[in-house]
Amino acid sequence: MKYIKSTLLALLVLFTIWSCKQNEVKETKQEFKVEFEKFTLDNGLQVILHVDKSDPVAAVALTAHVGSAREKAGRTGFAHLFEHLLFLESENLGKGGLDQMSARIGGSGANGSTSRDRTNYFQTVPKDALEKMIWAEADKLGYFINTVTEPVLAKEKQVVKNEKRQRVDNQPYGFNAGVINSNLYPEGHPYSWEVIGSLEDLQNSTLDDVKEFYNRWYVPNNVTLTIAGDIDVAQTKAWVKKYFDEIPKGEAIPKIEKQPVTLKSSKRLFYEDNFARAPRLTMAWPTVYEYHPDTYALTVLSQYLTEGKKAPLYKVLVENQQLTSNVGMYQYSSEIAGQLMLNITAFDQTNLNTVANGINEGLKDFEMNGISESDLNRIKAGQETEFYRGLSSVLGKGFQLAQYEIFAGDPGFINQDVKNILAVTPEDVMRVYNTYIKDQNFIATSFVPKGQMNLILDNSQLATVIEEEIIEGAEDTFDASLAAEYEKTPSSFDRSVEPAYGKSPDLVIPTVWKRDLDSGIKVFGIENTEVPLVEFELEIKGGLLLEDTAKVGVSNLMANLMTKGTKNKTPEALENAIESLGAQIYSYATNNSVTISGTTLAKHFDATMALVTEILLEPRWDEDEFNLLKQSTISRIQRQKANPNSIASNEFAKQLYGENNILAYNNNGTEASVNAIMISDLEDFYSTKLTPKLTNVHVVGSISENEVISALETINTTWESKDVEIPELPKAITPETSKIYFYDVPGAKQSVIAFGYPSLKATDNDYYAATVMNYRLGGGSFASQLTQELREAKGYTYGIRSGFDGDANTGEFSINSSIRTNVTYESAALIKEILENYGTNYTEADLDITKGFTLKSSARAFETLGSKLNMLSNISNYGYADDYAKQRQSIVKDLSVDDIKALAEKYIKPNQMIYVIVGDAETQLDKLKALGFGDAVLLKDNNPEVQ
Repeated sequence: MKYIKSTLLALLVLFTIWSCKQNEVKETKQEFKVEFEKFTLDNGLQVILHVDKSDPVAAVALTAHVGSAREKAGRTGFAHLFEHLLFLESENLGKGGLDQMSARIGGSGANGSTSRDRTNYFQTVPKDALEKMIWAEADKLGYFINTVTEPVLAKEKQVVKNEKRQRVDNQPYGFNAGVINSNLYPEGHPYSWEVIGSLEDLQNSTLDDVKEFYNRWYVPNNVTLTIAGDIDVAQTKAWVKKYFDEIPKGEAIPKIEKQPVTLKSSKRLFYEDNFARAPRLTMAWPTVYEYHPDTYALTVLSQYLTEGKKAPLYKVLVENQQLTSNVGMYQYSSEIAGQLMLNITAFDQTNLNTVANGINEGLKDFEMNGISESDLNRIKAGQETEFYRGLSSVLGKGFQLAQYEIFAGDPGFINQDVKNILAVTPEDVMRVYNTYIKDQNFIATSFVPKGQMNLILDNSQLATVIEEEIIEGAEDTFDASLAAEYEKTPSSFDRSVEPAYGKSPDLVIPTVWKRDLDSGIKVFGIENTEVPLVEFELEIKGGLLLEDTAKVGVSNLMANLMTKGTKNKTPEALENAIESLGAQIYSYATNNSVTISGTTLAKHFDATMALVTEILLEPRWDEDEFNLLKQSTISRIQRQKANPNSIASNEFAKQLYGENNILAYNNNGTEASVNAIMISDLEDFYSTKLTPKLTNVHVVGSISENEVISALETINTTWESKDVEIPELPKAITPETSKIYFYDVPGAKQSVIAFGYPSLKATDNDYYAATVMNYRLGGGSFASQLTQELREAKGYTYGIRSGFDGDANTGEFSINSSIRTNVTYESAALIKEILENYGTNYTEADLDITKGFTLKSSARAFETLGSKLNMLSNISNYGYADDYAKQRQSIVKDLSVDDIKALAEKYIKPNQMIYVIVGDAETQLDKLKALGFGDAVLLKDNNPEVQ
């Protein structure tokens, strides 16, 4: 084992502070250090360790330098399929693999991802389980392949195919990326196919393919192991050596050469999308690979052209011509090539040739004016904040170090990477524009709703898209319960013995400070100096609860308009002021509140809160911005009408709450209600419904209590305090008998389901105990019965969950999933059966797993700023004690099997549920009668009818 002694990452972050005087800039320097140690085992395994004692957790990430780019023709999607397989079983972990162990040790959940160039497996666990994780990851890497059988492969093919249907086939614009990439890159180029692959190739993969892929790519000399967190470096090294050292080194891994592409001509393609309700134009230009010197300027260019009021494309397409509500552009760099992507979803019935003309107009504006130093520095300030956010968790640090090791050849490249970002000049931005966009060939796609070919770009050709035909009984059958038979791989010690836990960490509750202000505002804070960031939210109770059913959407429009300028700042000036601080400020409405939230560097907290004060107390009520918001909201509502997931959510709420309850409505409103809203309605809501008496402020980060209170002084003394009463909601009634509601989406590749009924509020005594009871039902991911039966045993779905979701006013129990179309009835029947038997079949083993996860996972409960902010929200909104996490531990420890059975009997009601299904009625509706709930109610365009 060879070592590289401890390396110090000295990150020299240059940032710009703007004064009130134009063009006056002061540059300062701040040193930020990330320490790591890297060493290499004799078998070639690269190991990176980072110590972070801020929380009693450790993050382990195993990254293989293989993605879809290493796949062979005819086996697309194989790297991702292999990712799935590696979770299932290994020789010593046993069936269920890391997923089952994760539940016992209180981990964040074994997870993974596959890209074009790498596959990673990661999890954050309490520090006492670190040796277990190292043992498990070594078992996956070195002792996995014998456990894969034909039934295992057959089942996982179904799971991955369901994932493709869910992410691609059953989504608006889902095929767009595939059309772009297959035309941007020549046939045979490693990026010309999608990571998810094709259904045909997935089906054709064999057990021999799995073994070949494993032996070639899943070898120590092609893998990086990153461990970050509250670790003992010497002990961690010893564990890594013990468990990984005897895994054999593989064949030498060839370096994959850069393969940039050049288009001989531009190409325009179109496709009529079954799920689209608005036309979308996408353009792609070939650019450069990751960490190429030009990637930095290209990233700045994409942000400057499209993001914000000053952006040339935003000005033309959104403000001037009002063709869309948003323009998206990003540089997508991968290991061997890259591309610049521009996405514009236009308003209903907008001709995409008009959009293309607007793009050209915006680009000409940039050619004439370029980017100023001030705008460049504004963008860099935001990049600084994003950098720190990426390091706010131990897993984030681990990911970043592995990324640089694999693709830059050195974790220490983090230092040079930031320097490259900050070294970009206006001349660089103009140079990359001239090099990669101006007069360059591109790929353009027009994805339009069915029957709207009149909206496509001129001279477009029909894109090649392979759509799956849903056929009853077409999928392979398998018995996932069959155990693999094999001779275990020899080892120098008994690997079947799972390591013992280390010393159990104590649950550390962050110290909460509270302050009641004279205006009625209640302030809650946690000081945390791990990173120089502050996250905050100013939450005003009300939101949708205070709206009129005739004009639903007022609070949403008002909240969005509040960040579009203030009394003394134009929308552009306000945006510039926020971005120059590297801050982010959002204003939004929910069912229960209107919230202004954000993130800022601690050094800019005062200046950021001064802008929040303006936003809250001095709204601009800009008429032009209001009209843009109305148009974009209506467009969003129209698009939701074709999105099966949105349809299921909206229809479920209607059936759950009934027409007399405001919560039956989506807070975006309806097309009719939004059209009816005037700007005076927003002003009236603002003046009559917002009050400091209903306001909680939550602040977490590197800021003291006194500094927070000082920053709130103007709000506290100036904001008029008034009495606002939140009306009592009509009680949602649990159905006496179950009923099926079916929304027809002809040709749907999956059925989206939302089953449930009204249930516990977050303030009810049984609420937390019920969520614990649900863990083994559908709240525990791979530890849950729903996942094990519908995904692992049957291959019906990619994922399924159940849960109790409550707040101070309402609560519900729901089950959500996307199911393969041709097993819609079978899935619903199986879910019903699982619910009926859950309490009866609950065992001591189920309780042990539930307690193990729930108690041990508390070690990572408050690791991130976001989790601490959520803690403050629970305390302020629900009246929870500061140490409610410890109180919950006591509840869990005291639960018995009989308690769980009683909770299940009381709160799991399969025969008193609302069953909402969004899918293909022609092939699936009639079969649902066999559930025994009578004829389904067919929902379509708000006109229900019994079938």
